[in-house]
Amino acid sequence: MGERSDLPLPQSAYRLHVVLVGIQHPGNLGAVCRSLLNHGFDSLRLVQPKCHPDDIEARNRAKHAGRVLDDCRIFESFEAATNDCSVVVGTSGKREIGNKTQKRHFVYPWEFSERISDVEQDVALVFGEEGKGLSTVDLLRCDYLVTLPTWEGYPITNLSHAVHTLTYELHRYRVLKRQGKEKALPNIVPLQRGITPEQRKVLRKSVEDIARYLPGGDERRISFAHSLTRALQRSGLEPDQTNRLIGGFVDASTALEYATESGHWKSNRRRRVVLEEE
Repeated sequence: MGERSDLPLPQSAYRLHVVLVGIQHPGNLGAVCRSLLNHGFDSLRLVQPKCHPDDIEARNRAKHAGRVLDDCRIFESFEAATNDCSVVVGTSGKREIGNKTQKRHFVYPWEFSERISDVEQDVALVFGEEGKGLSTVDLLRCDYLVTLPTWEGYPITNLSHAVHTLTYELHRYRVLKRQGKEKALPNIVPLQRGITPEQRKVLRKSVEDIARYLPGGDERRISFAHSLTRALQRSGLEPDQTNRLIGGFVDASTALEYATESGHWKSNRRRRVVLEEE
């Protein structure tokens, strides 16, 4: 577990470059690389970093995303790192309070993912130094700004967490739109869940078969069948789960049918669940 599968990176109309300005801690650098590759991105650019991609802590934190460190590019200035990008998006957790916003006009991550989904150019997503963030000068160099929906009582997140959240949102958008339609996004966890009409009929019949052999009157049997069926359907059953449940219900109804013919079972059956003591 944890190893990389032999799959290509997902493709987008845009080419994303994550730019870190003045990163200090090698652990954060490694964690950023892991987040990037977790979400199918691999272009990392560093502006005047205060730690090196070959630092052992960065390598250890990157785990199997060491290739991102191998291929990252180092620049001397913000302008040089973003010169080939058609869209430059800055990040900050320092939001202006009040109705009149002067400089910090933000969008949320889900708006950002939608805005760039059809951009067929290079996009720079820029993060500032730990503890400081992007300077006002660097923020003004950006085309627009994105912020996380953090609580105002403690809005500033760790750098690697911020990168993780934003790249997650970008990849989430791709998954929702294209999962199962390309090799890079296999349909391992189905987006659409549900059972066939035939499974629904068999499931309802298997529940009714159990209810038929319950002691008591018809009202109790009908109420039990309706309650169990509705609870199961609200749970969002998947086909394989449904087949296993049907198999268990058939066994249960068979056992109940046998037991109802036994006078001993009728006279000694339990009316409550008894839990074993630990």
